Amino acid sequence: MTTEPSPSLEIERKYDVDAGAPLPDWAALPGVARVGEPEPRDLDARYLDTADGRLAAARSALRRRTGGPDEGWHLKQATPEGKLETHWPLGEGDGDAGDVSTTSTTADADAPTLPAAVIEGVAGLAEPPFVVLARIRNARVAYALYNAAGGVVAEFVDDHVTALDVRRGISSSWREWELEFGPAAPAEAPQRAALFAAADALVTAAGGRVAASESKLGRALGV
Repeated sequence: MTTEPSPSLEIERKYDVDAGAPLPDWAALPGVARVGEPEPRDLDARYLDTADGRLAAARSALRRRTGGPDEGWHLKQATPEGKLETHWPLGEGDGDAGDVSTTSTTADADAPTLPAAVIEGVAGLAEPPFVVLARIRNARVAYALYNAAGGVVAEFVDDHVTALDVRRGISSSWREWELEFGPAAPAEAPQRAALFAAADALVTAAGGRVAASESKLGRALGV
């Protein structure tokens, strides 16, 4: 059984980057004293919506993801401040339909069974049945960015993404970076904007650019 959901607010910036681009020197970011060791993560997610796109119309996305420290079900909702994410951990018997190792469109289209807690959590936005929109697999390497006191200012991730638009049967792959504020990030909007501006400059110097798409799902679906 899944446990009670845990909400959090994601404040992040995504960057498009070429395959061979070197990592930015995040120790040069204001407030960062040390960059943590690389942490590899193998992520595999299926994104779901109703056939008529109720979640997308509400600027929301639902996924079931395995791998990483926060594997489970995630509902992401756009807000003016960032993305409100509600997380339900995976529980016993909470499995995917289909073989997660396969790349066939048929298996990828098999929607995982939503736990009752997740159905209840999205009830104000959409109701079953749900279909799989996309399967997104990601070879991620994460780095914690620490301040002098040991607090996490942000997490930087280097993502190599492989995606399948299930309904159209179209595959795509790309590399992107994400910088997400942590508990020790500035609390006020002007300071946060200044930190993102400094991050943008470091990424630009490394050959990257602010992402054209707001999400991996949007890029996978070509929207």
